[in-house]
Amino acid sequence: MPNIHLLSPRLANQIAAGEVVERPANIVKELVENALDAGATRIDVDAEQGGIKLLRVRDNGCGIEKDDLSLALSRHATSKINTLDDLEAVITMGFRGEALASISSVSRLTLTSRHHEATDAWQVTAEGRDMVTSVAPAAHPEGTTLEVRDLFFNTPARRKFLRTEKTEFSHLEEHLKKLALSRYDVAFCLRHNNRVIHQLRVASRGIEQERRVAAILSPQFIDNALHVDTEAAGLSLSGWVALPTFSRSQADMQYFYVNGRAVRDRLVVHAIKQAYRDVLFHGRHPAFVLYLTLDPKLVDVNVHPTKHEVRFRDGRLVHDFLFRTLHRVLADVRPSDQLPPTNADALGAGMADGKPTVASDGVLHPAGQSLPVTGQATGEFTGQERLPWQAQASSRAAIGSQAQPFGQRPSGNQVADQLSAYHAMSQPLPLSGQPAVMPATDDGDMPPLGLAIAQLHGIYILAQNTVGLVLVDMHAAHERITYERLKLAVDQQQVVSQPLLVPETLAVSEREADMAEQHAEEFRQLGVELARVGPESLLIRQIPVLLQQAVVPQLVTDMLGDLLEHGTSDRIQAHRNEILSTMACHGSVRANRKLTIAEMNALLRDMEATERSGQCNHGRPTWTQLSMTELDKLFLRGR
Repeated sequence: MPNIHLLSPRLANQIAAGEVVERPANIVKELVENALDAGATRIDVDAEQGGIKLLRVRDNGCGIEKDDLSLALSRHATSKINTLDDLEAVITMGFRGEALASISSVSRLTLTSRHHEATDAWQVTAEGRDMVTSVAPAAHPEGTTLEVRDLFFNTPARRKFLRTEKTEFSHLEEHLKKLALSRYDVAFCLRHNNRVIHQLRVASRGIEQERRVAAILSPQFIDNALHVDTEAAGLSLSGWVALPTFSRSQADMQYFYVNGRAVRDRLVVHAIKQAYRDVLFHGRHPAFVLYLTLDPKLVDVNVHPTKHEVRFRDGRLVHDFLFRTLHRVLADVRPSDQLPPTNADALGAGMADGKPTVASDGVLHPAGQSLPVTGQATGEFTGQERLPWQAQASSRAAIGSQAQPFGQRPSGNQVADQLSAYHAMSQPLPLSGQPAVMPATDDGDMPPLGLAIAQLHGIYILAQNTVGLVLVDMHAAHERITYERLKLAVDQQQVVSQPLLVPETLAVSEREADMAEQHAEEFRQLGVELARVGPESLLIRQIPVLLQQAVVPQLVTDMLGDLLEHGTSDRIQAHRNEILSTMACHGSVRANRKLTIAEMNALLRDMEATERSGQCNHGRPTWTQLSMTELDKLFLRGR
């Protein structure tokens, strides 16, 4: 075996370049981050042939002094940290001091800079062959320009792994988009082959920031986004999350920033996925641009060479904060929030005494009570009568009823009985009479989802509101209403547990057993009682009643896995919600069931007061709006 020896600086830099520089996009990320750390307010990026032939990044930052130019290209040379304490509380984008040395080892690099206190500019050049630098005077305004030519010219094997010009530029553009979304106080310009691709001005106001987001992502994202701005426990979250109806087939509109740094973190992804769990259609991905701010000492950014991964000191706190914030934001969405703005003057002065009123934004908001509606020939309907779906509330007490110990699975269980009861509720009811024509109503009295005018093929409800026509999938809408009521009923009654006649033994790792022992009280609150009977053995003594048909050992194992990875688990709640979702689906009004005008209006009012009523339990939309403008276009009116 050869003797141990030191690597040459050139080889050491090329090894580091394998971690830092994978393609031109990585170079743009490193150089633009350095420009941001230098206090630049304008950054121009020029690329040729996808950045393989030429990359030029120019900024108007503080610049670099002449004596530091050569040192800037040395490995582990940086102005951003000095001690370990600085590393533990990094607030700059860069801090390793490896980027320029790594880039210069695999390209022909030219660095030109003028310090803000100097009158002259200087230029340093370096090539990957010998790593020898030379400094010469140059003409340059205040700031810095870096030119990177002929990437991987001295490492042909690495060059073979580069993709087409279009592919490489798309990666480069994506990295610049992430950086542009992190700093609204900086102007960005991107040119490719002398053609302007992006020209982003400084965005200091909220409306200007939304315009930048729309320009980078799409105008449809902003049109379907909810603004987030909350703070708790030393954590602050702001940005935009898209409505569940604006979902993507792939995770291409997900931007998350920690203290201004774009990151990809499994804990963050898990928390956001949980928040969207029962409002997103299967296989779809949410879209968001979110900014998390916390004490730099509570997050470690020195985890990965590319700095796109972080580690939180209290991961569970961050996870719970993200989940609860986004879960509440999505739950608070009401139909009135999703309607296009209307003219407040056209709506009138609104109504008082508990009836819907027009808010300052010109949108009609429900007052939390059912709106009196005149919709039957037999008389008035006040919205307080007990309709078929409202009668289900009286059956909620049956959930979580008296449990009995069991050893073998019973042939008929409580869940099946509940399903039968809800199925019986969904049987067609005799019509009370022919629906009357809806009376004329002032726009000021119109609720967000309007007033029902007809039923289409026993599936859809047609309603008229101030905007135009509302189409409602009555089964999907009622399914969500029933589901939310069931969850509320179960939460109010707390978790009812059922002891096992023959406790089940579960073999786990010692680490998992320690986790189960540490979180025993939390398991007990969720209805699961565990006992440690050995270094790698657990005993399951008690489980929730609603989960008596679940594969309990697998459920407990999955919960322990979640606790090890994310510091929290909601497996039991997820399984419980699956059962309640099935019950709600079977207990909701079915297709081809004739509804009276009064029943349809009652369903619309319940939708306006129910959380997440825009989607059913499976993520399908429950209603859609067609404006008068859209209807006029269908018939070429006004042309």
